[in-house]
Amino acid sequence: MHFYKYQGTGNDFVIVDNREGKYHELSQETIHKICDRRFGVGGDGFMLLNNKEGYDFEMVYYNADGRLGTMCGNGGRCIVKFAYDMGIRRSEYKFWAVDGEHIATIQKGIVSLKMSNVSTIQQFEDHVILNTGSPHYVKQVTNLKEMNVFEEGRKIRYSDTFKKEGINVNFVEPINNHSWRVRTYERGVEDETYACGTGAAAVALAFSKEEPGKNSIDLEVLGGKLRVNYTKNEDGTFSDIWLKGPAEKVFEGTIDI
Repeated sequence: MHFYKYQGTGNDFVIVDNREGKYHELSQETIHKICDRRFGVGGDGFMLLNNKEGYDFEMVYYNADGRLGTMCGNGGRCIVKFAYDMGIRRSEYKFWAVDGEHIATIQKGIVSLKMSNVSTIQQFEDHVILNTGSPHYVKQVTNLKEMNVFEEGRKIRYSDTFKKEGINVNFVEPINNHSWRVRTYERGVEDETYACGTGAAAVALAFSKEEPGKNSIDLEVLGGKLRVNYTKNEDGTFSDIWLKGPAEKVFEGTIDI
């Protein structure tokens, strides 16, 4: 199998051009091995770029454990850059993912991805839960740099409430009025990752200003910086959610499967 390795703010993915349809029957074990950092290529996830009628392409995303995943924001940005590098050149991309249609653009090395609208945010005493294409638990903390995110995130992800379906756990602290520092434990990877795109969007919406209108929030993650633009509507829902950041090819190669 010929593969390509891409990363977006340290979130790394193995991508395969499957427009000829050779790799629809990959097993969970095979994908898990490909994503293994010692016995395979290594990555937070695995993606297939497929043909899709009416769209520039289809994104099929698998978590590092080999299971089909929900939407991955940084994965979406990386596969758009991959499509561009493979000769699919558009001023605006329209592609299909597990949560529906997405639009994306590339300008000066920055890939901007339009995320799904969000209609519901659950507010609890010390955390927020919402779905930005994947389910997220968001909690504000102090001394985030010193926090053991693997240990604390795993406790929440495998708690009785979330153990069956899993949830991504984001710990955040403010840098200033317009930026937040974020660290994320991701289900499927079952570890802290260098970035999480749907998590960045979740943090932006969870700590959005109360008044409706257009907003922009900067997020500092372990792998770099992301920006989320969004519109908060009069009814409390969110639309025009854009995840923005760099995405680039790391290397390519072949692996026996």
